[in-house]
Amino acid sequence: MTSLKSDFLNVLSERGYIHQCSDLEGLDAKAKAGPITAYIGFDATGSSLHVGHMISIMMLHWLQETGHRPITLMGGGTTKIGDPSGKDESRKLLSNEVIDENIVGIRKAFERFLRYDGGATGAVMANNADWLDELLYIPLLRDVGRHFTVNRMLTFDSVKLRLDREQPLTFLEFNYMILQAYDFVELHKRHGCVLQMGGSDQWGNIVNGIDLGRRMIDADLFGLTTPLLTTASGAKMGKTAAGAVWLNADLLSPYDYWQFWRNTADADVERFLKLFTTLPLGEIAKLAALGGNEINEAKKVLATETTRLLHGSEAAEAAAETARRTFEEGALAESLPTVEIPAAELEAGLGLLTAVVKAGLAKSNGEVRRHVQGGGIRINDKAMEDERTVLGTGDLTPEGVIKVSVGRKKHVLLRPV
Repeated sequence: MTSLKSDFLNVLSERGYIHQCSDLEGLDAKAKAGPITAYIGFDATGSSLHVGHMISIMMLHWLQETGHRPITLMGGGTTKIGDPSGKDESRKLLSNEVIDENIVGIRKAFERFLRYDGGATGAVMANNADWLDELLYIPLLRDVGRHFTVNRMLTFDSVKLRLDREQPLTFLEFNYMILQAYDFVELHKRHGCVLQMGGSDQWGNIVNGIDLGRRMIDADLFGLTTPLLTTASGAKMGKTAAGAVWLNADLLSPYDYWQFWRNTADADVERFLKLFTTLPLGEIAKLAALGGNEINEAKKVLATETTRLLHGSEAAEAAAETARRTFEEGALAESLPTVEIPAAELEAGLGLLTAVVKAGLAKSNGEVRRHVQGGGIRINDKAMEDERTVLGTGDLTPEGVIKVSVGRKKHVLLRPV
C-alpha cells in the first residue's frame, strides 16, 4: 500500500482494516492536515448490535484515538424501510417506538468504545430520522431522485440478488440507496462530515453518497470499506450454531462473549488481535509467534482483551477466572450461565433431552440424541450414555444446581426455582 502520512490511515492499514478507498491519497492528505469527521451507519433493527459490527466500531474507535471525530449514525429513518443488501426477502417493518427503544439499547455498546464528551473530537450520535422524516416526496424526487438512474440502480448487488432469485423487491426498499446517499449529504452539511466507512458490501451505497454530494452541493467526499470478514474456515464472522453473538450483556453474558473469542481458530488469532483489540502490534506479534498448545494462551489474551473493551476489566477477569476453574480445575464456577427451571419439573423427573434443550445447548431432541451418541453430553461432569436418563432432585449439586455440558466448552447451570 502507498506510503501513508496520517496516523489514522496508518493504524487502519497496519491492522488490516482497509479494503477499498475512493481516493486514498486525497483522504490521507486531508487526515494529515487536521481533524476530519467520519461516520458509519447502523440500522436499529434490534436492541443490540452483534459481534459482526465490531470491526466498524473499532474503526470509529481508532478514528477518535488518532484525533478525529466519529459519528455513529442511527438509522431511525432508514430502519423504517430496511436495507435490501444481502437479503432475500423484505424485513419486518418496525414501529417508531420499537426503533427508538432499539437505539437506546445500541448506544450502550458504542459508549464502551467512544467518548461522547462534546469536545472537538467527541463522538456524535446522529439519527437520520431527524431529516428523512421531514422530507416531502415531490421535493425529494426533484432535488435528489433526479441524480439517480434506474439503469444504474438495477446494477447494484442488493437489487440484482433479489431479481436474479425472483424474490420481490418492494418500491419501498428500492428507495433505500437513495436515502442512504442523502444521509452523507446531510451529515456533511450539518457536521462537516467528509468520510463514510463501512463493510465491503456497502461500497455501492457509499459511492452513491460521494457522487450525490458532488452533484448536489459540490462536496469533496470520501469512502472507505473494510474487507468482508470471514474466519479462516470461510464462515461469516459472528455466526454460530447458537445464533448471533450479541454485544449487550442482557442478551449474551460476558462469560459467553469471552468464550466466543476463546474458541477462535489458530489461523485467525493474529488477525483478530489486530482488528478487535488495542494491544500494541509488537505484543501481538509475540503472541502470534506462539506455537503448539501455547497458542491457547494467545487465545485467552484475545478473549480477555475483547471482553475488557466491551464489558470492562472486572467482567473480563471474572470470565477468564470462570473458564480457568471450569476447564483447568473442573470446578463448578458460580458465574457460568444459569437457566432457571420450575422446581416442580425437576421433582417430577426431567428428561435428559428436555434438560439440554432447556439449557439452550441444543435446538431439538434429535440434536441432543446425536450428542449423546457421540459421548458429548455430561451432567455434573459425568458422561451420559443413555438418552432416556431422567434427572431429579438427587442430581442437584451442593450449590443447588445441575451442570449441563455439551462438548468441552459449553456449560450451563440449571437452577430450580
